[in-house]
Amino acid sequence: MSKREKIVMRAVIAFAVLFAVAPVANAMHIMEGYLPVSFCVAWGVVCLPFLAAGFISLKKKLQENRRVITLVAMSGAFVFVISSLKIPSVTGSCSHMTGTGLGAILLGPAAVSVLGIIVLIFQAVLLAHGGLTTLGANTFSMAIAGPLVSYGIYKLCGKCKVNKRISVFLAAFLGDLFTYCVTSIQLALAYPSESGGVAASAVKFLGVFAPTQVPLAVIEGILTVVIVIALETYARPELKAVGFLKEAK
Repeated sequence: MSKREKIVMRAVIAFAVLFAVAPVANAMHIMEGYLPVSFCVAWGVVCLPFLAAGFISLKKKLQENRRVITLVAMSGAFVFVISSLKIPSVTGSCSHMTGTGLGAILLGPAAVSVLGIIVLIFQAVLLAHGGLTTLGANTFSMAIAGPLVSYGIYKLCGKCKVNKRISVFLAAFLGDLFTYCVTSIQLALAYPSESGGVAASAVKFLGVFAPTQVPLAVIEGILTVVIVIALETYARPELKAVGFLKEAK
């Protein structure tokens, strides 16, 4: 491992240690057993093609350039740490940052689906954050839907000649918010309102999430920009390997 790679890895470890001391809140993604069995199975099936594409994408990137493994490890660690900081928001779920926007920008949304499900499994088993029965639903909202929006926003901003740092902020910010829009819809589909059905229930869930999730999304956007700036300083070869640095220019 080169000196530059060691610096990046030490920074990631320090970041993880810093936030590992955060108090544990009694809240989760969508918690274990909260969704009906049919919904758990359905969301799991929907995730399968995205996960297959993600595995192929990661394998191809690592075969083309081994330097990419540093960015893969850092992106996964960032998702794990930042999504473990949770604020209780509504029965059966919570508000927290996702961290998937960074990986989507650097590695593409397909690769992040694999990193996301790994993180969700570890959180469900080790931290009681989320659940194995709701793994499919949580994976779709946090590791598939959110990253797709982040990637799309970043590419759109690039075509519109938007400032790179603003593009990164918007990608992380909107990807985070979209994750919770999807989570709200998932909960609404499982528990539609007696008056108004799924739409009314979704509006209620979104209304409860909004006060905590909007400021968290802003914080995530800022953190993502800071990390990108650090990577441009200490991991230029890695960014060049994934094509990010060339885009930045």
